[in-house]
Amino acid sequence: MALFSSVSLFPLCMLLISLFFSTSSSMKESVSLSFPLTWLPLSTGNSNPKLRTLSTSSFNLKSSFKYSMALVVTLPIGTPPQKQEMVLDTGSQLSWIQCHNKTPPTASFDPSLSSSFYVLPCNHPLCKPRVPDFTLPTTCDQNRLCHYSYFYADGTYAEGNLVREKISFSPSQTTPPLILGCATESTDARGILGMNLGRLSFPSQSKITKFSYCVPARQTRPGSTPTGSFYLGNNPNSARFRYVSMLTFSQSQRMPNLDPLAYTVPMQGIRIGGKRLNIQPSVFRPNAGGSGQTMVDSGSEFTFLVDAAYDRVREQISKSVGPRFKKGYVYGGVADMCFDGDAMEIGRLVGDVVFEFEKGVEIMVPKERLLADVGGGVHCVGIGRSERLGAASNIIGNFHQQNLWVEFDLANRRVGFGAADCSRLAK
Repeated sequence: MALFSSVSLFPLCMLLISLFFSTSSSMKESVSLSFPLTWLPLSTGNSNPKLRTLSTSSFNLKSSFKYSMALVVTLPIGTPPQKQEMVLDTGSQLSWIQCHNKTPPTASFDPSLSSSFYVLPCNHPLCKPRVPDFTLPTTCDQNRLCHYSYFYADGTYAEGNLVREKISFSPSQTTPPLILGCATESTDARGILGMNLGRLSFPSQSKITKFSYCVPARQTRPGSTPTGSFYLGNNPNSARFRYVSMLTFSQSQRMPNLDPLAYTVPMQGIRIGGKRLNIQPSVFRPNAGGSGQTMVDSGSEFTFLVDAAYDRVREQISKSVGPRFKKGYVYGGVADMCFDGDAMEIGRLVGDVVFEFEKGVEIMVPKERLLADVGGGVHCVGIGRSERLGAASNIIGNFHQQNLWVEFDLANRRVGFGAADCSRLAK
């Protein structure tokens, strides 16, 4: 689920992570730790001489996670820490946690239990009506505290107060201060870990210059949840990654349908069953109004295409299995290539799907993973129409990132891909 650009159509799964952390090269000692990823709140001063702020531009951290429908991290936040579930989302900026007091009790964050919790007042620089980081202008609530509202492309939202907390990977190793949302109202059960290029995203505030994840192939066995890997910092597997340069946009290039903070990549075409579809490369790049942008989004489950691309994909798949389409069925209002029956047989008839990028870089979706199980014995091609979302972008969702390293190299403005057995790597 991402701001203005993506949607998560399935329930989210819990992502529990164990971390192996090496401190920055600027620190005199190097340690290896195994523990849950821990977020601690910001304090106003540093009275403990043993407490050191990380130089996060070069720190390295490895974690493993469980994957079903989305990438969800469980983070202990506050002092003392409280465990919070947050969706890892490369398509949105603001990180926020659940802070509501609803009945029955939920696992929301209780600010009164954290000694380091700090709410931004109305006179904070971020609490100005013209700050462009929110879908609606920030306001001053009845307590003279900064109130935010955040809306996503699938119609979900979160609103509450802007707060300040710090994150700690051990008792003596912490990030710089971070601005978070503390949602008192939201339509989701979990928070968001915003990972895009915005100034309030987790990488930007923590000064992280590189991160990567490897999403394992889904398992259909009941009770079986595969495990993948997640890195903050350098990835030892990156030597075999193939990279494409991110498309970047200046202030003067801002367009109504463009998300300038997304990880925009130069997609060029699509092949299905070995046949290259008749789609002009310009369909995958932003036009004068910003429509056509292609982005990599961990917070979206399905891939979404603009009509000019989606129609060609549907046309080609229809040639192979058109008579087997489930008539009149549109999953989630966006995906209409759905079937009853044997998903493996449908996949064999359609063939592999390949997304083509510049420099010969490709994402290959094998025919065995072409269809998503959407319940009730129905399987759908994991591609939807982005216009039906109210978006005008091409979005590569996590369904088509299975068994693939995806690295976001912010310093060099590039995205890397590398095929891998992600479940095996996490062991």
